[in-house]
Amino acid sequence: MTGSRLPLDGAHWIDHVGRHAFAAPDDVAIRFQGASITWAALDERIRQVAAGLAARGISKGDRVAILMTNRPEFVETTLGANAVGAIAVPLNFRLAPDEVAYILGHSGARVVVTDSLLQPLAVAAVAASDDPPLVVVTGHEGALADRTIAYDELLADAGAAPDVEIGERDVAMIMYTSGTTGRPKGAMLTHLNLLMQSITAIRTSRLQGEDVVSLCNVPLFHIAGIGGMPSSLMIGARTVIMPTGLFDAESTLDIVESERVTTLFLVPAQWQVMCAHPDATRRCASLRTIAWGAAPASVSLLEDMARVFPHTEIISVFGQTEMSPVTTSLPGADAVRKIGSVGKVIPTIVARVVDDEMNDVEPGDVGEIVYRGPTLMAGYWNDPEATAEAFAGGWFHSGDLVRADEEGFLYVVDRKKDMIISGGENIYCAEVENVLAAHPAVGDVAVIGVPHDKWGETPAAVVVPADAAAPPTLDDLVEYSRDRLASYKKPTVLALVAELPRNASGKVLKHELRARFAKGEIDAS
Repeated sequence: MTGSRLPLDGAHWIDHVGRHAFAAPDDVAIRFQGASITWAALDERIRQVAAGLAARGISKGDRVAILMTNRPEFVETTLGANAVGAIAVPLNFRLAPDEVAYILGHSGARVVVTDSLLQPLAVAAVAASDDPPLVVVTGHEGALADRTIAYDELLADAGAAPDVEIGERDVAMIMYTSGTTGRPKGAMLTHLNLLMQSITAIRTSRLQGEDVVSLCNVPLFHIAGIGGMPSSLMIGARTVIMPTGLFDAESTLDIVESERVTTLFLVPAQWQVMCAHPDATRRCASLRTIAWGAAPASVSLLEDMARVFPHTEIISVFGQTEMSPVTTSLPGADAVRKIGSVGKVIPTIVARVVDDEMNDVEPGDVGEIVYRGPTLMAGYWNDPEATAEAFAGGWFHSGDLVRADEEGFLYVVDRKKDMIISGGENIYCAEVENVLAAHPAVGDVAVIGVPHDKWGETPAAVVVPADAAAPPTLDDLVEYSRDRLASYKKPTVLALVAELPRNASGKVLKHELRARFAKGEIDAS
């Protein structure tokens, strides 16, 4: 560990790496495209990144933006920034240049670390800035523009990284929310948040034993990606990072099988593709726990997962970026008995289900779930109004509508902002979607509220047909819903589309659907 201190007493993820580098330097920490990175090598690279950033004036509290596809340098940069007390700001590479520029300006990032694939996006985003941040590029060949250096040059700086005192309540990352309803907000996650979330993940995902191998198959810029790293770093588990690309069941199965992956998290849309693969059961023999989250899963999908992966424990995890992210978990022992539930609130936080006046609702009634606890963010970066609104009444308002049964198991009903009010009746889109998703002619579905002259709003089903040549009709869906939904909840409008717009975490962008519907861009009947 040339040029670095020997961290043996800290509780930050940087220190976890240092301890493993000291105790088991030659054990593998990360696998990427068939290559191994040991704990000693990872520790050294983190210290080199820290030294390079410090040499360029980056110090405690500065923001370091990370615009990368999935690769080990993403982890190195995140922890290297933290090692000098700086705050990492992961960026969604699927954003447009103006959207990236907004986050860079809002966060005040002084450095953007990117890769050769995303360099044009990074350069375009910083071009209009009055005080453009330094751009660091990994994997680049050839000449670089002004205020742009190679990643290897950053690492090559001589000297040791400064020994910085890092408090548990210091901000480690600013995670910008997906912005499904407007401008993204920057959730400030502290080192304490990450530490407590590690404990949550170890417990909920059964991360035990010396042969734990996790697969990072979601974008590292997302909380489900980089947020999955602290637990592996804490216990010294091996992490396999999949390169960024369109999700493909075959390549995922190749890695699960060859790397002997034991725990795997995917969003529901990805599990749907995995379940459809004819050889998934045999090739996933190493898996012990599989988890889903980040978007709702239909009951039919959960039944398929139980059928295709009978040897695994299926765990539901639910939460949001602001909570680091997991807030509830449904263990495999209750998966069948409580199918459709996201489980109970995890022990490290407290939650209530409340009405608009912050009164607790009765079991079976719908209310908003609100939280307190050590995984709760410190607030929204540079946004005191949004922070005050989110923490109204002394609890964090999730925006998620849920109901609890008599045993305390929670069922997600809808996002508060997506609820439809039709003729004075509340209609929860997720409930309607869950029913329609089970229709054999429906491949994917989202329900939105559209204007109605008499009722104010009415449910519209936006459907991706399972077979484009044989799409369902509105009458098909209404008849199918007859014994499954109250009359006022049935869709009165059907729109057929080739695909649903989703963000990087798999969530349907309903505001986009509503806008397209209003403009007449969706063919509705």
